[in-house]
Amino acid sequence: MILETQRLFLREMTLSDLDALLLVLGDAESMRYYPKPFDSEMVEKWIDRQRRNYAQHGLGLWAMVLKATGEVIGDCGLVWQEVEGHQELEIGYHVRRDQQMQGYATEAASTCQEYAFNVLDTARRVISLIRPENIPSRRVAEKNGLKIVQETLWRDIPHYIYAVQRSESKLLTTSNFSEA
Repeated sequence: MILETQRLFLREMTLSDLDALLLVLGDAESMRYYPKPFDSEMVEKWIDRQRRNYAQHGLGLWAMVLKATGEVIGDCGLVWQEVEGHQELEIGYHVRRDQQMQGYATEAASTCQEYAFNVLDTARRVISLIRPENIPSRRVAEKNGLKIVQETLWRDIPHYIYAVQRSESKLLTTSNFSEA
């Protein structure tokens, strides 16, 4: 386990999570803001990329696990992204469609933001790259205090850069997470 919230564990992904993550990343409706839904091979590469991120950076997208059932319902975490020639720490999240609208993405993302600002010495700001039409993800970012700071073409697709500076974060002094 990497992080814990009231209802979730965030832990490193393994290849045994492939089927559960395929239900999220392979769902056409959930992935409508991506170029296309993932197939099994793409999910396997996704997991491998996160595992490389863990080894290289000590973070990445983590499996989002319901405490009550042990079920993997998505992913959430911190990843380094190149945006307009700069390295930015992004909070990313995906939740299985039947588990959306229950606050899991907001809960997990706020814990990741808190972790970035309270544990990682290098994090001065965090961002989320969100397509303008992706209203649910925009709401998650806004609930956690991120604001649109600019529009950009990222991977040739229009995105908003949502951001919050460490000095602006409302999550600096809370302690609703436990690091394993």
